[in-house]
Amino acid sequence: MTASWQRRIERANELARADERAAALLTQYAAILTAQASCYEALVARGERLTGTLERDLDEVRPRAVELFDAIAPIAPPQAMRDLPADVPGMETLLRTSWHQADMPFLARIVLQPYAEALATLARRPDGRNLRAVAGRAACPFCGGPPQVGVLRSDNTADGAGRALVCATCATAWPVRRMMCVACSEEDERRLSYFQAAEFHYVRVDGCETCRQYIKTIDMTRFGRAVPAVDEVASAALDLWAEAHGYTKVTQNLIGL
Repeated sequence: MTASWQRRIERANELARADERAAALLTQYAAILTAQASCYEALVARGERLTGTLERDLDEVRPRAVELFDAIAPIAPPQAMRDLPADVPGMETLLRTSWHQADMPFLARIVLQPYAEALATLARRPDGRNLRAVAGRAACPFCGGPPQVGVLRSDNTADGAGRALVCATCATAWPVRRMMCVACSEEDERRLSYFQAAEFHYVRVDGCETCRQYIKTIDMTRFGRAVPAVDEVASAALDLWAEAHGYTKVTQNLIGL
């Protein structure tokens, strides 16, 4: 298994052991990551056949999708599995339609995340994705997807003093200005707010008073062992706080928070 996926799985299991309240959520997430990792590795292994155009890549993606859906069936939310198309043509329609949406439904995202990440690994830029831009929202320079989580690193020399965003679709990271709302591009410091809880001293909620949206940011300078995509899920209590205070998340994570 590739190191990147292995780190995510190990971190999810580590956090599940450390926090009884989030154990069930993180154990489920680790199992989903394990199934996705197998899909990703199978696609990378067949990389010479991937073109970056989903319609042309369906012969490779389709069997991986069937395997992935079978693997997650015992652990996925029952409502999500009830939405699983009854036949292969229906599944292909779901994937094709969702590939052109910034905010994908759960079942499509389960498959299209490892597919998009495989394309990123192979440096094969997605073609014909045709996402409709959301005004002001930051977008991945590789696949056009929305940001899932922010990251602060001391070794990032980009404008913005070490702030980057991680794509919710292909996991590409790209630098952004530190003082800017990633949902509407607001730059007035008086309109930008931050919240942290002692329980998650290295995770913060970055909110915007203009659009009332938020994203969570993982501060790697405070805790270098964090794995941003996983620690974002593990800090679900901060999502509950943000929602209670009237904020909407820029992009829900794979668990639906």
